[in-house]
Amino acid sequence: MATKAERELENIEKHIAQLEAAAGDNQEARQRLSALHAQVAQLRRQIHSQCEAWQKTELARHPQRPYTLDYIERIFSDWSEIHGDRSYADDPAIICGMAHFHGTEVMLIGHQKARDTKQKVYRNFGMPNPEGYRKALRAMKMAEKFKRPVFTFIDTPGAYPGLGAEERGQAEAIARNLREMARLRVPIITVVTGEGGSGGALAIAVADRVLMMENSVYSVISPEGCASIMWRDPSKKDVAAEALKITAKDLTELGCVDGIVPEPPEGAHADHDAAAALLDQTLLKHYNDIKGLSTDALLDQRYDKFRHMAQFFKEEPA
Repeated sequence: MATKAERELENIEKHIAQLEAAAGDNQEARQRLSALHAQVAQLRRQIHSQCEAWQKTELARHPQRPYTLDYIERIFSDWSEIHGDRSYADDPAIICGMAHFHGTEVMLIGHQKARDTKQKVYRNFGMPNPEGYRKALRAMKMAEKFKRPVFTFIDTPGAYPGLGAEERGQAEAIARNLREMARLRVPIITVVTGEGGSGGALAIAVADRVLMMENSVYSVISPEGCASIMWRDPSKKDVAAEALKITAKDLTELGCVDGIVPEPPEGAHADHDAAAALLDQTLLKHYNDIKGLSTDALLDQRYDKFRHMAQFFKEEPA
């Protein structure tokens, strides 16, 4: 279905064709044609930007895109997984474990999706229950105890919204993680590798460095959900994607993200090894930037980072 901008562009182009056929040497008609050409150029830029945001959303959801375990296999060594939240159950939608990163012992936490139907059901399509977030917090506290940096990998459409999850305290589990991550006394680096969906993503993303893969997205709501609410029409998802400013470039300009991880020319899904190598380089650079900071300096910078987000106006002096 054509967007509003595409329909407007089609109508203007028809008008231009009619004018060009009848204009001849008429200066007034030529001026009108010049104005219409400017409108066409503007609409084309708008359509391109909308398509870019939506195309990145589709790339972020690509079924062959590397997931957390794919990156762990290629970047880290001596991976040892941790299971369970010691309260209710283990949640396969979030994986946690210890590993080595360039000689440093680290704690890894990430959402895990799957490619075949059986594994998708097992991983709950990458949508964690509260026990997943409590498992993640248990792993973070363990990392803090043994002074290990934490690396988290974001790739989820959002926290699971089912009745059972709500009964077991989904909102409380997410809120507790936000509070505890804000004051965790070890370095934290987060990478949005695919979809970063709302609180389900943020619950493991309060970090000293928040990075995004080039073709990932990070948003409070999906483009389809936004279009359904704003226009009662989910087919306007491309317009919503652009308006939401969900791409790595948009969020870097807004100051919500600290860096963009480049991907292979065709996207991370086309070459897992190359994507992992690029991510490895970026993680190492950012870790080296913060590993020498004192704990107090680390916490102060983390506080300031999130405290100053979404401040777009400066107060005038009295």
